[in-house]
Amino acid sequence: MLTVAVLVTGVIASLAALYFAYDEAQEFQDDTLRQVAALSVDFPASGRTVHQQLDTVSKSVEDPESLIRIYRLPDRARPAWLPERIDAGLHTLMNPAGPESIRIFVRDTGGGSQLVVAQSTESRNEIALNSALRTLIPSLLMLPILIGVIAFIVRAELKSLKQRSKDIDLQAAERPQPVSVQNLPEEVVPFVEAINRLLARVDTMIAEQRRFIADAAHELRTPLTALSLQAQNLSAASSPEMMRERLVPLKAGIERARKLTVQLLDLARIQSGEESCQDIDLVALARQWLAEFIPLAEARQIDLGMDESASIRIQSNAQALGLVMRNALENALKYTPAGGVVTLRLRAEADAVSIEVVDSGPGIPTENQAAVFAPFHRLQDASGEGSGLGLAIAREAAGKLGAAVSVSNRVDAHGLVFTLRLPRTLKDL
Repeated sequence: MLTVAVLVTGVIASLAALYFAYDEAQEFQDDTLRQVAALSVDFPASGRTVHQQLDTVSKSVEDPESLIRIYRLPDRARPAWLPERIDAGLHTLMNPAGPESIRIFVRDTGGGSQLVVAQSTESRNEIALNSALRTLIPSLLMLPILIGVIAFIVRAELKSLKQRSKDIDLQAAERPQPVSVQNLPEEVVPFVEAINRLLARVDTMIAEQRRFIADAAHELRTPLTALSLQAQNLSAASSPEMMRERLVPLKAGIERARKLTVQLLDLARIQSGEESCQDIDLVALARQWLAEFIPLAEARQIDLGMDESASIRIQSNAQALGLVMRNALENALKYTPAGGVVTLRLRAEADAVSIEVVDSGPGIPTENQAAVFAPFHRLQDASGEGSGLGLAIAREAAGKLGAAVSVSNRVDAHGLVFTLRLPRTLKDL
């Protein structure tokens, strides 16, 4: 592209120089005609024409066609192409005896006489073109030199990028390192720094994935170990009654392992999947969520309801949105004591929608509210039920929606408020 730019610019500049040099040469020759006319006013006129008197001088000129010829009018010996009377100034006349035209300058010398200085336009054009070409040739010769210099500079400046690319290729994929910006062109440094920031985020993500895998392995090992022990206890039962008694914790352990596996799959799907956007009736969708949890709420003697406003429609992903709110409702019902209240509250604003789950449980200390969104995090006084993945999944799913989640204690009573704030239109997933 640089080469093309230099060539195009150079050719345009050269053609412009050619045009102006050619025009200047033509104007210079017109000035020459004027000067010759001024010097020839007092030229002696004998019985011969001025043209005849200059014949001896003409023979010493290498190119007779380029001669400047001088005529006095009126003169019966004038050439056929020259009228007997013509206005003073510059004129271009056609020569009937040949294809070329004649450029003349006419000057009134008084007494009705005129002095005519003439030159063939063909020779004038040749002189002007030769002069312009001498101006053009140096510019054209400079083009390849300039292209070579540019190519050398660009290769030299970008040579360090090849070394940086080799350094990146040699890095271990599991531990990316920042790229050095030393000896790099100044224009490339912001790009390399952006790559370094990306590598830092990738390194952080890899570290989080390692911790997640380790925590998941630990969390899966615990219920599987318990299942193994409960299976041994079941096999050692000596009566049907004892067998049925020992079967209850075994079923509970299997259910816990199943639920943990589902949560891990949900989290992995959210982190790696692409979500689609569709038009959603949020009030109708919220009623579906409540319908799923009404049996659990009744079993725990909890009043589950919804505080809704007018119909709310948003552009979002129903699956990811449901994953967030199901985890929030499940947590609220888990930690709310019997006889408590859990309310799903919808609030519409100009450019966003807030969905809140308000419970009457014990709440969360302020210093622990940010930590509850970490995978496998459980409060110290929490029951052994659950894996600590619910809010982590909710946060990941909310991030896919371009939304934000938060928890805060109620100010009007005991309990917790889970808030999901999401835009009405989902732009980037």
